[in-house]
Amino acid sequence: MLTLPKPEVIITHESDLDGLVAGLLLQRLAQKIYGDSVPLQAYHYNFWKQRDLRERAAWVTDFTFEPRLDRQDWLVVDHHVTEVAPKNAHLHHDLNKSAGLLAYELCRQNGLATPALDRLVHLNNVADLFLETDPDFDVAGDYAGLVKIYNFWNLHTLIGGELEKLLDHPLLEVMAVKRRVEDPIGFEWSKRNITELSPTVGHVDTLVGNTNSIVHQLLERGATKYTVLVTLFRRSNAIFASFRSRNGEARRVAEKFQGGGHANAAGALLPKSVRTVQDGVDFLRQMLNAKHETPLNNLESLFAGLEVGKK
Repeated sequence: MLTLPKPEVIITHESDLDGLVAGLLLQRLAQKIYGDSVPLQAYHYNFWKQRDLRERAAWVTDFTFEPRLDRQDWLVVDHHVTEVAPKNAHLHHDLNKSAGLLAYELCRQNGLATPALDRLVHLNNVADLFLETDPDFDVAGDYAGLVKIYNFWNLHTLIGGELEKLLDHPLLEVMAVKRRVEDPIGFEWSKRNITELSPTVGHVDTLVGNTNSIVHQLLERGATKYTVLVTLFRRSNAIFASFRSRNGEARRVAEKFQGGGHANAAGALLPKSVRTVQDGVDFLRQMLNAKHETPLNNLESLFAGLEVGKK
């Protein structure tokens, strides 16, 4: 059993169910071990990469282990690919398990397992790893869709930070109807509305349905010539890009925009200058077809230049 440092904060990924599950489980674990309520913070990739690591001790989950996290009294619970071997930090890592399942393993070691959590962690694991052959795949996708539709902190507030309240939540009825009715309609429409951004990357326009499911079907069925598909959507006052692939290219494309994630499922928050989805399409196309390498910290100035050129 790991001897875990007492954290000043628990940090997790804000974009999906896995981040919510893992973050809340680690928060419960800290409460059990130390008797204190440790604050939970959640970030998207871009904001996380810019965050100053000022804490002496912290627990981080669902973010790639990188050199700046290799700090004494830091725990990282994650499942993304990393080339960094820990020298100072505690790393609980497995590519074949979701961050939620890895966090739950630590909870189990400390007597925090329950049948309700067993079920919820299983569903999260199926959804996050996209385990299509699992009999719970469709239902698991409904659970994952809760965070996509209602957003991380809204859902957190709705359940009062108690994960068990997600199990069989009435909102899942909404998600099931959306899956049965909207997804087939959305797939057919999106298949006809894919715009080329580069020879290998296409932008998928969406109207209705589960975007992740629709994009997955487009790739799985070979319904498009592009090996990477990107969808754009507004989150608060920013435009977020979600990249998907089947051959490991998605993360490499996302990293061009200071994003990250899994090999075949990654994301990036676009610069503040990108105010609309059409702006995002134009920006991505220009960046992906640039003749020279543009420094990542110069994305704002590049887009500002494009805007001037339009006038």
